[in-house]
Amino acid sequence: MSIQQELASKVRLIPYEGVPSLVGGVDLSYSKKTGKFFAGLVIIAKGEEGFKVIEEVGFTGTPDFPYVPGLLSFREGPAVLELVRRVKNRPDVLFCDGQGIAHPRFLGIAAHIGVLLEMPSIGVAKSRLVGKYEEPGNEKGNFAPLMYHRKQVGVVLRTKRNTKPVFVSPGNLITIADAMRLTLDFTGRYRIPEPTRLAHLFVNRLRVEQNP
Repeated sequence: MSIQQELASKVRLIPYEGVPSLVGGVDLSYSKKTGKFFAGLVIIAKGEEGFKVIEEVGFTGTPDFPYVPGLLSFREGPAVLELVRRVKNRPDVLFCDGQGIAHPRFLGIAAHIGVLLEMPSIGVAKSRLVGKYEEPGNEKGNFAPLMYHRKQVGVVLRTKRNTKPVFVSPGNLITIADAMRLTLDFTGRYRIPEPTRLAHLFVNRLRVEQNP
């Protein structure tokens, strides 16, 4: 936990201006049968005709760290770092399926990776890990502050009308407001932003290929 506290002290929430050219999304899935993981990184660009996949990289392996609540980044972080190392088109911003600073020690997977890579990063989670909030309105773009220890650590954001909200928190080198803005910018017809949604689909394909 001292490592988390040290890394958390290096998180910088600074404005991210404009729209990134390339955005990455990472996702990991585990086999209950073998214990192996399937990791994938998808690089996309947003154009006039929508979202375009630029590159996909993935691999399988065995985690070196057990599952411990609040320490997910130590289990999945090495795989994410390896994915970024392998990719040819380094993303300007990285979306993670998990938390940013909305974490008991303010260092979720997106913050952990963002600090190590010195890269703007955003955590978008399907459920809350910490904090209190009021339910946002039902329209796309409605949001409510996510508060933890009297500090705003993210937003509860409605990305699709009449669907469950997602929990957005900055990881590193981006503000809460810009993390929310880019999450909406890179969300299409679905609840989950395209970078991590496409990464999830890619990882599922890896699983099928590895287990025909």
